[in-house]
Amino acid sequence: MKKWLVACAGVLMTFSLAACSKTVATTSGGKITESEYYSSMKKTSSGKAVLEQMILDKVLEKDYGSKVTSKKVDKQFNEQKEKYGSTFSTVLSQYGYTNSSFKKAIRSNLLLEEAVKDHTKITNKMLKKQWAKYQPEITVAHILVSKKSEAEDIINQLKADPTYANFKKLAKKNSTDSSTASDGGKLPSFDNTDTSLASSFKKAAFALKQGEYTATPVKTSYGYHIIWSVKNPGKGKMSDHISDLKKQIIANKESDSEYMQKVVAKVLKGGKVSIKDKDLKDVLSNYLSTSSSASSSK
Repeated sequence: MKKWLVACAGVLMTFSLAACSKTVATTSGGKITESEYYSSMKKTSSGKAVLEQMILDKVLEKDYGSKVTSKKVDKQFNEQKEKYGSTFSTVLSQYGYTNSSFKKAIRSNLLLEEAVKDHTKITNKMLKKQWAKYQPEITVAHILVSKKSEAEDIINQLKADPTYANFKKLAKKNSTDSSTASDGGKLPSFDNTDTSLASSFKKAAFALKQGEYTATPVKTSYGYHIIWSVKNPGKGKMSDHISDLKKQIIANKESDSEYMQKVVAKVLKGGKVSIKDKDLKDVLSNYLSTSSSASSSK
């Protein structure tokens, strides 16, 4: 969620500007008018960034608005709300968002995603390359201890009783991961796109079939893990996962700033944007000077 919050930082300011009246403020020294405020803001980098975002949102809304439903926005909003639980409101306020403004930021993000899809030609070569990295969403539980000898002792106890019920009991008794121990060590589901877990942990987890556990301790910076595969549907055939592969390819493109600049440039060029204020005539120069095609694959 923090990625979205930072990426959409200008959106909240956009809505604040739109709400300005003719007199912005009054003081004992006189009033501040909308015109004065505008003249001051347009000279600042933040003011120009807000205008860029407003222009882009207008063009994206026209081109892709019908593809981004309120149901999609609410789904992502609720996912983030569930993820952060009781701290959700606090996290939002830290970034200057209300529920309403965060939903608007999510909508902007989804509109841009539609633009990326529209300007990205996914080839079979790209699909095969992503397939080599692909792993399905799995669920695992783990027991974390500080010493290798402790982990080996727990593995021996599992060998004597290789059931998930025993694993959960051992996790509650021995795991130093206080956030998961009480739930038998169970972690949130993840796939190959996860960036929060150590690579050695993920490699060991993906190698397990459902119902298996790691026969040797898995070392990370946190200590030593014993991992149990709770759910693993198996990788299967590439043809069964084309939709997931396409989503991952698009997500990779969205994290490529150079590629995204090219996509935005194409969107703005197609939007017939005309800047009427001569002081802001170059506000989109970073995008409209980009001549290379965004539709070519990388």
